[in-house]
Amino acid sequence: MPEQSKWRSLPTEQINPATLDIDKLDATDIVERMLGEDRLVIAAVKREKVRIAAGVDIMTQALRTGGRIILVGAGTSGRLGVLEAAEIPPTFGTDPDLVQAVIAGGRGAVFRAREGAEDNRENGARSLRRLRPTKSDVVIGVSASGITQFVLGALESARAAGARIIFVTCDPRAQLQELVDLTITPAVGPEIIAGSTRLKAGTATKLVLNMLTSASMIRTGKTYGNLMVDVRTGSEKLRDRARRIIGIVTGLDYDHAEKLLEKARWNVKAAIVMQKGGLSYKQSLARLRRANGFVREAIGEDIEPRLKALLKAV
Repeated sequence: MPEQSKWRSLPTEQINPATLDIDKLDATDIVERMLGEDRLVIAAVKREKVRIAAGVDIMTQALRTGGRIILVGAGTSGRLGVLEAAEIPPTFGTDPDLVQAVIAGGRGAVFRAREGAEDNRENGARSLRRLRPTKSDVVIGVSASGITQFVLGALESARAAGARIIFVTCDPRAQLQELVDLTITPAVGPEIIAGSTRLKAGTATKLVLNMLTSASMIRTGKTYGNLMVDVRTGSEKLRDRARRIIGIVTGLDYDHAEKLLEKARWNVKAAIVMQKGGLSYKQSLARLRRANGFVREAIGEDIEPRLKALLKAV
């Protein structure tokens, strides 16, 4: 007698009663039905806000003590982890090794699905071991179903290394107490197309990962107010953003902001401290180190009044 399906009872595999007739609808009605389901995603993520905040605290502590963030997933979950790892360095000026991603099937799986890669538990364990995790690191396992073998294998390796572990899944029953320190479970319910977790589950996962990474970066001094002061200036768009940030904070015009940035080697934080404190580049870096990278502490000035005035003038 064939073994009973282990996927059948998963929330992500259930049939959605709200979309039974979706193949009979016109384009406008399909979009409307999808929007109705997507509204449920925000509510599901909001119910997890306390756990998400706890995850931010875990990650912030790791970052402050020299640890890394490692995201592990397969399929859509893996690609979302890759996206986070790729976008953190230009946004927050971090080393590429600080936030890393492991995806079942390797780099090629980012662009083309490699079905079956998610089923190999040992490959997951082996892939994580290659990164040599330590007790200073945080590993974030991402699995919409909560039972992806590649991810579970990676988490076993992380636990053996003593790393802190956060698990993001859309099945509230997948607690994995023996493996993880914290589980975040946005229960989005059945997908619009049964089993297609790139939809609501993917959206919820993206929201959660955005909050975890962005909030932990904010908590380690990567913004001044809501300004991207650790931005890397590798493109003209980002150099333009750097000039505008300098203008907002210091009041310098566009051309003088660029001259200041050139003196500061295009380090936005250093440029702000140089201008506000009348310091040299090296002195500004030392001031920032003493302030643990926080511009607010380095210059002793709040940015909110200036930002409010600018918004009011628009």
